[in-house]
Amino acid sequence: MRILLGDDHALFRSSLRSLLESRGIEVVGEASNGRQAIELACTLKPDIVLMDLSMPVLNGIEATKELIERMPEIKVVILTASMEDDDLFNALRAGAHGYMLKSLEADGFFELLERALAGEPALTPEVSRKILAAFSKPKSAEPRAEGSEALTGREREVLDLMVEGVTSNRQLAKRLGLTDNTVKFHVRNILDKLHLTSRAQAVSHAVRYGLVEPRIKPEG
Repeated sequence: MRILLGDDHALFRSSLRSLLESRGIEVVGEASNGRQAIELACTLKPDIVLMDLSMPVLNGIEATKELIERMPEIKVVILTASMEDDDLFNALRAGAHGYMLKSLEADGFFELLERALAGEPALTPEVSRKILAAFSKPKSAEPRAEGSEALTGREREVLDLMVEGVTSNRQLAKRLGLTDNTVKFHVRNILDKLHLTSRAQAVSHAVRYGLVEPRIKPEG
């Protein structure tokens, strides 16, 4: 796994680099602002960019959006102290593959990195609960998501489970009684029909437009 760090606090970057390298993960570069993160990512082509939100020159959300547009194969994971709803959903809409809090324990942090590398949303339990809480709120009239009417019943079932936090192909296959390949096919169709690029974006869209009905309630 090759990682680029994007954070304007040099001491935090140094500590994070040490933590990652202690687990045998290669840190290919460090950026102190959003613009530099984009430039380094385009040059160094890391697997994952760990991006802070509050950075000079270009903030993390704008940097994520531009980077994903230029290099959609790179996975951007937000690593932040912010639990604001706007930050969370704006990051996911920008194309982030995950949203992790800096207070996360090391084991959970590395587990979520592996999920991001595998193309799954890297969302902490607190973030998942926020998504479900937002889903359960009464919604004002929103424009209908383009392409949502084309989703099949099975695709809506897959999307439903993804909103609940069931995101890996293996978990989805087990819950729905399908093969991994069939699940991959359905997920690809969901992303194509909704004009999205990641499962994290699909979760954000489902919450924003009320595309599915969650079968569990948020904790707490």
